[in-house]
Amino acid sequence: MSADAKPVSATRLVMAQEMTPQDANPAGNVHGGNIMKLADSAAGVVAIRHSGRNCVTAAVDHFEFHAPVFIGNLVTFHASVNYVGRTSMEVGVRVEAEEPRTGKRTHTNSTYILMVALDDEGRPVEVPKLVLETAEDRRRNEEAMQRATARRQRKKK
Repeated sequence: MSADAKPVSATRLVMAQEMTPQDANPAGNVHGGNIMKLADSAAGVVAIRHSGRNCVTAAVDHFEFHAPVFIGNLVTFHASVNYVGRTSMEVGVRVEAEEPRTGKRTHTNSTYILMVALDDEGRPVEVPKLVLETAEDRRRNEEAMQRATARRQRKKK
């Protein structure tokens, strides 16, 4: 592994937060925007760990909820770098809600967040290469390359 490369495992993050009444509507459902903000924060930490730089969100792919999140749930965000370009990184974030009294966990959604590393003047800067350690890392990287190609094609239109 070269000095300018980092393995997926070096920047992986698990972040959890209990949902409270201020996170939710009067019916007890947590606002989707709160979940999105926390997912973006998790992606940002992973991107900063990987690049060693300040990072900003450039794009979010498909943030669709499969199940609700309620007040009292412990929401866990599992985030890791899937792919790196020259200055950007795709971070995958899996979101799970847990009912702490029963331990029942529900996968509420997964999303892919494109982060860009910035230099001290706020301009995009190159990021370290990504070392793929496992078959799962390689699968996620292959799928991320396909999404990167699709993003570039959308941008051309």
